[in-house]
Amino acid sequence: MKIGFIGAGNMTQAIIKGILSSKITTAENIYASNRSEPVLNKLEKEYGINVDTNNNNVAKICNILFLAVKPQFYVSVIKDISNFINNETVIVTIAPGHTLESLEKNFSKKVKIIRTMPNTPAMVCEGMTAVCSNSLVTDNELKYVCSLLNSFGKVEIIPEYLMDAVVGVSGSSPAYVYMFIEALADGAVIEGMPRALAYQFAAQAVLGSAKMVLETGLHPGLLKDMVCSPGGTTIEAVRILESKGMRSSIIEAVTGCIAKAKKLK
Repeated sequence: MKIGFIGAGNMTQAIIKGILSSKITTAENIYASNRSEPVLNKLEKEYGINVDTNNNNVAKICNILFLAVKPQFYVSVIKDISNFINNETVIVTIAPGHTLESLEKNFSKKVKIIRTMPNTPAMVCEGMTAVCSNSLVTDNELKYVCSLLNSFGKVEIIPEYLMDAVVGVSGSSPAYVYMFIEALADGAVIEGMPRALAYQFAAQAVLGSAKMVLETGLHPGLLKDMVCSPGGTTIEAVRILESKGMRSSIIEAVTGCIAKAKKLK
């Protein structure tokens, strides 16, 4: 099975790193194309994969083909490679906004398509990826692609209508979390803590809290209550956050992000 990537940015590098670390396949079965030779040279040197500046050369040789370019370039890239995609090629997309239906229209023929929405924590093998596919993709093909995606985090198969919601709650949300970590650290810096130490405390607290949600299965509200002693410091902080509209602001941010994703169609 030959796996190809059109585009060689951060997400491509994260996926390749995960695939090779999990030993699903070897470097000689992975191909990547990009206009930038320095980027390709870096990938070749670091991972030992096959590289090419011509998208068509990668498209015609690979069984699984990731379209890892920015959303605005999808139409032009698909137009260029369409003639080199055969009935057995599985196309994997990683961009918001491009539906299975619109992708099929861009190819102007029946093509096996798996639509995904990963996020940047894939770069440290803690990604979260949503997956859906069209009817031409077989169960075995979907299972294999999910194994590739599992190599750098967790995967959930969902109905396509939820994909825009995934953009808001997972695809874009690392940015919100980074802002929260930065704000936590800023509060500690005000009180005299060195910034590097403040980031360490804040980031580890967020990491541990997320792990508590995933591993205990308890409702986040219950876990919050467990920290809030009567008349204590934490409930006072929660009171202030509520007065400033923390939760409503986050909800508005997520729904705004989803609305923007829907406009990309």
